[in-house]
Amino acid sequence: MGAMLCVSAAAQAQPAFPPAASADPVDLPELDPSTEMAPLPDMEVDWPMPADADGGPPADTGTAPAAASDSASGDAQADRRYGVDITGLSGQDGVPPETETAIRARFRQLSALEEGKGTGNTAQIDRRARQDEAVLGQLLRAAGYYDARVITRIADEKTGRLGVTLVVRPGTLYTLTAIELAGIDEAGDIAGQLRSAFGLDVGQPADSDRIEAALLALRAELGREGFVFAKVGEPKLTVDHEEHAVRLAAAVEPGDVQRIGRITIDGERLFSAKHLGRIARFRTGDIYNAARMEDFRRALIQTSLVSAVTIKPVATADPHVVDVSVKLEPAPPRTIAGAVGYGTGEGYRLEASWQHRNLIRPEGAVTFRGVLGTQEQSLGGTLRRNNYKARDRVLTGQVILSHLDQNAYEARSITLGAGLERQTNIIWQKKWTWSYGVELVASKEDDTVKATGAPRSRQYLIGALPSSLSYDGSDDLLNPTRGYRLAARVSPEISLQGSAFGYVKAQVDGSSYLPIGGRTVVAGRVRFGSIIGAAAERIAPTRRFYAGGGGSVRGYGYQKIGPVDINGDPAGGRSLAEFSIEARVRFGDFGVVPFIDGGNLYSARLPTFRNLRYGAGIGVRYYTSFGPIRVDVGTPLNRRTGDSRIAVYVSLGQAF
Repeated sequence: MGAMLCVSAAAQAQPAFPPAASADPVDLPELDPSTEMAPLPDMEVDWPMPADADGGPPADTGTAPAAASDSASGDAQADRRYGVDITGLSGQDGVPPETETAIRARFRQLSALEEGKGTGNTAQIDRRARQDEAVLGQLLRAAGYYDARVITRIADEKTGRLGVTLVVRPGTLYTLTAIELAGIDEAGDIAGQLRSAFGLDVGQPADSDRIEAALLALRAELGREGFVFAKVGEPKLTVDHEEHAVRLAAAVEPGDVQRIGRITIDGERLFSAKHLGRIARFRTGDIYNAARMEDFRRALIQTSLVSAVTIKPVATADPHVVDVSVKLEPAPPRTIAGAVGYGTGEGYRLEASWQHRNLIRPEGAVTFRGVLGTQEQSLGGTLRRNNYKARDRVLTGQVILSHLDQNAYEARSITLGAGLERQTNIIWQKKWTWSYGVELVASKEDDTVKATGAPRSRQYLIGALPSSLSYDGSDDLLNPTRGYRLAARVSPEISLQGSAFGYVKAQVDGSSYLPIGGRTVVAGRVRFGSIIGAAAERIAPTRRFYAGGGGSVRGYGYQKIGPVDINGDPAGGRSLAEFSIEARVRFGDFGVVPFIDGGNLYSARLPTFRNLRYGAGIGVRYYTSFGPIRVDVGTPLNRRTGDSRIAVYVSLGQAF
C-alpha cells in the first residue's frame, strides 16, 4: 500500500522473538523491552550428515546454521516430506474468522513452504520456515495486530515426515483513534458526502486493507463528482504501542469541478465523434463522472470492434471544462465460425458463417450463414447495425432462402425482414427490451389433409408485423439463480393463399428462479400461445404452433406433441400450453438437473389444458465462464405409439 509508518516514542522498543523451545503463545511470558534480545530459535531436528567411510553413523560435528542457502546444502542432503500448520489464529485469543480466512489465503499465496510443495532438505525447510515467519508477521501487522509474534517449530512426526508449525500470538488489535483528511473541506458542500464514501470511523480496526479500500472509495467518489484532477496522498500511519492505537492522516487536494466539453479522437478514427457520442451516457455540459467514463469504455469494448480503449480528460482553455480524449485500438473485424449439433428427432446440423462486423460503417455487421442438416438447409445474409441512432438500439435486416423438411411439413421459402430492437447482453443485462419489425415470406409448403391424410401442396405469400416486449428480473442472462422473467410476442399477419385473410399470433412466456440453500435453484416456466382469426387448416404449416423437443417438452421428439393427421404426422395447432419445473443442483463446475415438463397443442383458439403430455428426466451441466453447457436426457411419461423412449438434448445455456 505504500503507507508511511511513524512509531511513537512510547513504542520504539520492539519485542524480541521468543526461543523456539517456549510453550504455546498463550503461555509465553510478557517481555521486558529493556532486556537483552533472546537468542534466535534453533532447529528441533538433528542436522543430517553423510555417513563415514565404513557406513556408520555420521560424526557429531554440530548443527548447521539455520540460514544455510538452498544451493549450498541441497545436493548434500536427502529431501524429506513436510507438512505446514498454523496455530494460534483461531480461538479466544485469536483473530476474527473473516480475518483468519483472509490471512490464511494470502499466506498460501506468499508462503515459501507452500511453494516448496512439501519437499526439501533440512536446510531448505529451515530457511523457508524463517521466511514464512516474517511473511505471517507482516500479514498480521497489516490486519492491525502490530504486537503479533510468530515462532516456528519443526519436529519429526510418527509418519516419518517433518511437521512445520507456525505458532502465532496475535496480541491486541490496534484501532484507529484519529482520522485526518486534510484539505477535504475544499470540496465544498459535498465534503460530508466524501467522508461518508471514505467509510472509516474512529474505533475501527487499523486494517491496511480497509484503509486502502477507503482511499480507493474516496478517489472514486471524487471522480464521480467531477473532481477530475483531484489528488489523494499516500496514508501516513502513526502507531502508539502503549495505547494500541493508530492515527491515520491523508492529504486531499480536490481541485475544481470539471464539466465535459467535446469528445476528441486520438489516433485511428474507427468511429466518428458523433457515433461515440451516441454510445456515451453523457453529453456536453454534464459534470465529469468517472463512473460514466468506465461505462463508456466497456460499451466500446462490447462493440467487438475494439481491443483496447484509453479515455482521459484533457484540460481546455476554460479551467472548468475538460475534453474527453478517446483512443481506440481496433480488433480484427472478421469472424469465421462453425457449429455441429445433434438432437433426438431433429437429427444432425452443420452450420458455418462468415461475418464482417464493420462492413457498413459504423457498426454494420454483415453475416452470411449456411446450414446443412437432416431437416434444414438454408443460406442467408443478415445485417445488424448496433447503436443505431441511439445506444443499445439495433437495426436488423435479413434475406434467407430455406428448405425445411419436418415431420409436419416440407417448406421452401424466401424470407425478407427488417426490424428495430433494444437489446440486452451479458455485460448490461437490461430489465426491459423490445422489438418491432416487418416480415415478408413467400413459400411453397407441402403437408397432408388432417382428416384424410391426402398429400397437398400450397403456395403462400405472408406479410407480418412481429413485435415483442420483455422484462428480465433475473440475476444472470445465461444461468439465472433468482428473480423472474416475462415476455410477450404478438404478430398480426396477412396471408394470401387463394384469397387474403388475416389473423393474430400471440405468445406469453414466464419463468421464475428460487435459490434453496447454497447449491440448489428451483426453476419453473410456463408458456401460452394462441392464434385468433383463422382456422388451423387454413394457416400455413410453418406459422402454426408446435411442441416437443429440448426447448419445449423434453422427453418427446421435435414437434412430436399435439394433433396429428391420419398418418400420425404432426399437424400443428392454434393454441399452446406448456410448463416445466426443475431443480438445478450445482457441485463446483458441475451440476445435475432433475426435471419434469408438460404441455400440449390444441386446434381451438385457446388452450383447453386437456390430455397434457408429460416428460421427465435428468440433465448434467458443466459451468463455464460463458455459460453452462447442457446435456438433458428425458423420457415421455405417457408415450404414444411412435414416440421414442429416450430423447437427448445438447446446447449452451439453461433450458430456460
